[in-house]
Amino acid sequence: MQFQSILFDRSDAGRRLDEGAARDLLADLRLDHVIDSIAGVRDEYDLRPLFLTPLGNVDSVNYRQDVFRDLEDPALMAHIRAFSKSLRSMREHLAHGELNSRYRKLRWFAGAVGVYSEAVTELTSALATTNLRSQGFLGLREYLDSYAKSIGFATLVGDTKKITAELASIRYRLDVIGEQVRVARATDGPESDYATEIDRLFERFKTGAVTEYSFSLSASAATYELEGAVLDTVAQIYPRVFAGLEKYADRHSGYLDATIAAFDREIHFYLEYKGYIADLRAHGLAVCYPIVSAESKAISAHAAYDLALAHRLHGAAAIVTNDFFLDGPERVLVITGPNQGGKTTFARMFGQMHFLASLGLPVPGLDARLHLTDNVLTHFQRQERVENQRSELEIGLQHVHKILERATLNSLIILNEVFSSTSLTDAVFLNTAVLARITDLDALCVCVTFLDELSTLNEKTVSMVGSVDPDDPAVRTYKVVRRPANGLAYAAAIAAKYSLSYDSVKRRIGA
Repeated sequence: MQFQSILFDRSDAGRRLDEGAARDLLADLRLDHVIDSIAGVRDEYDLRPLFLTPLGNVDSVNYRQDVFRDLEDPALMAHIRAFSKSLRSMREHLAHGELNSRYRKLRWFAGAVGVYSEAVTELTSALATTNLRSQGFLGLREYLDSYAKSIGFATLVGDTKKITAELASIRYRLDVIGEQVRVARATDGPESDYATEIDRLFERFKTGAVTEYSFSLSASAATYELEGAVLDTVAQIYPRVFAGLEKYADRHSGYLDATIAAFDREIHFYLEYKGYIADLRAHGLAVCYPIVSAESKAISAHAAYDLALAHRLHGAAAIVTNDFFLDGPERVLVITGPNQGGKTTFARMFGQMHFLASLGLPVPGLDARLHLTDNVLTHFQRQERVENQRSELEIGLQHVHKILERATLNSLIILNEVFSSTSLTDAVFLNTAVLARITDLDALCVCVTFLDELSTLNEKTVSMVGSVDPDDPAVRTYKVVRRPANGLAYAAAIAAKYSLSYDSVKRRIGA
């Protein structure tokens, strides 16, 4: 059968991100830690490229979300994990066979095929009685049902049972005489059960409960060589069986169905991400399936949070969640407020949610409506390298210029304290020009800044502010709320707390 993807919508293969751009984007959003943690669990599946290929249409996003919803069923999860475990065992059989002699390799191959055929049969049977809703799993059930009924698979199963039974029927005897090992066909009479005989011999020495000591032996090269020589000799004694084993291996060398192999890889895109968010749910954090639109830019979220930060804290501290929305002509969130007040974390969270949604993944939050972006473009301050002769302003200008060149009306742009190294007048001028370009483009944007003026640039800009404790302005709440910017209020409140207001200073100096 021809290869086809089952768990990914074939109408949209997605757009693989350039490695360099992906590295900077994931680092800015702190998704590099998330993806490394997920994809690194099962290196053999090469999952990283799947997490770097955003989708281009809403139907494909919904396709993947529906697969995730089906996997909420514990019974289905158990069947899928059993299948995955079996195919991992199959690969271990094949890998082990590579280390052995010719006939042992063929025997391990037959064992691998046996594990595979049994796993396919069991999964086919399980899915036949499972309540499925997603196109992905319904397609898998249909494919497996057709494959399991095919002449090719029936022949594979029959041949595997036959050769396994023939190999199991072989009986031989080893005689060790000095440094020589002789191999002979076993006699027709009953063979000695040496384990029973030894137990009987030492029975009289037992004085109480026996303690069991477990240990493992690693086979040496000499052991493998001896076993190979023994098996070669056994093959001479049973030439018909081993000739059949060779024919069997030749006939079924391409036994692994390409579509089933693809499913075995693709399912781990879902399983490993589910495992990652299950840990967050265990600590009381919400994860939701966002409503994604390619047309509407009316977006919102409740109780959203930074996925990477939540996983790093791992329940050691409470995670502060935030809400946001944009409606009507609104496109740009301008985030102001005190330093270390959660502004950058909010911007990362906003970018994370849109990027994860574009992969068809559940996102951190109670609920969300998001826009399907064609690009998430970021500019975050990075530490300058000593060998870099360009100024921070020059680097910032060039980077922002590249962002504006790549941006479309469906892009999301995240700017974190751009041009902060220059004078206030220049920073206002440059940021105003950049935001004007973005609003003219009608792209979505989050702009973290210390410039209150940007929050009232036009009807497309919305002010959000990092909050402080009203009773103690020096304490950050890490809540970012929608309200007009007023940076002076923080300065005045903190000055009053520490008796540094104009009136307080005048009184202290006796003026």
